Amino acid sequence: MKKNTIETLRWHNDHLEMIDQRILPTDFQYLAYHSAEGVAEGIRSMVVRGAPAIGCAAAYGVALAALNLKEANTESFLAGMEKAFTVLSQSRPTAVNLFWALKRMHQTMTAAAKSSPSQLAAILLTEAHRITREDIVINQTMGHYGATLLPDGARVLTHCNAGALATAGYGTALGVIRAAVESGKTISVIADETRPFLQGARLTAWEMVQENIPITLIADNMSGHLMHCGDIDAIIVGTDRVASNGDVANKIGTYMVAVLAKRHNIPFYVACPLSTIDRSIDTGNEIPIEERPSEEVTGYQNYRWAAQGVKVRNPAFDVTPADLVTALITEKGIVKHPNKERISMLF
Repeated sequence: MKKNTIETLRWHNDHLEMIDQRILPTDFQYLAYHSAEGVAEGIRSMVVRGAPAIGCAAAYGVALAALNLKEANTESFLAGMEKAFTVLSQSRPTAVNLFWALKRMHQTMTAAAKSSPSQLAAILLTEAHRITREDIVINQTMGHYGATLLPDGARVLTHCNAGALATAGYGTALGVIRAAVESGKTISVIADETRPFLQGARLTAWEMVQENIPITLIADNMSGHLMHCGDIDAIIVGTDRVASNGDVANKIGTYMVAVLAKRHNIPFYVACPLSTIDRSIDTGNEIPIEERPSEEVTGYQNYRWAAQGVKVRNPAFDVTPADLVTALITEKGIVKHPNKERISMLF
């Protein structure tokens, strides 16, 4: 696969196609989606994951619903669309890009309310395309800003996957690494495996191998040792939601990495498009934390390693307090030591 050609999701003829991220890296295939309900299930089952990619998928889910209703009368069209918005909004609770994209699509529909269902379907599909194109540009812009934070030769730890696969393309945290490499810097990546869904081992490692960016895979419980040994120079993660005070929700395990980074005086950066900042909440305590199925912890795919009958907790995210964040990297620049005042200035 050539550099920067990963299309996490794409519109093909009259339907949406998304890479099935559950089977990477052993297999690569696109799954086709023809309805809002199908897209919602694709989000819920993690065919697609990563906050920006979820937002783009949800926008296309709305467009698919409109296309399926374009021959209906206005009353039936609007009733069907509200059902589509509801089913998509219930797919995953933590990533705010989902709700941001749905709100934008709803506003687009409302602004064109006098149009026919057929016209509205075309308008909504155009908006979904626009959201996807904008996401790539935003990631590239963030990458440009973030690359300035990484010295030549930096060894960068990542957690989960915040690359092209988590977005419409290019990536947030991995976008910073890509941009640094493109600027001529020598950068190497350390990816922790990111239990229990193994996004670091399966997805981040796969992306970096495709692009010949040096990468070393470690288990999640090894990062503290490597920091103590002086083998990590910086940490960059993505995020699924940022509170107005700068608290960051990201894949479970991020909080532990941030605490270790603080202990070892290593900068902890968060790549964060503005669409991921939720100014309606004051702190991270208000961010809903998704609990996922116990099967993700007791085994992988068809293999089980845990004892039958064991109790399981499987929160998919945790919250890192703002005082552990060295800087947010956004498309409008770098926000060092984020707080409510500094974040509000971005808007």
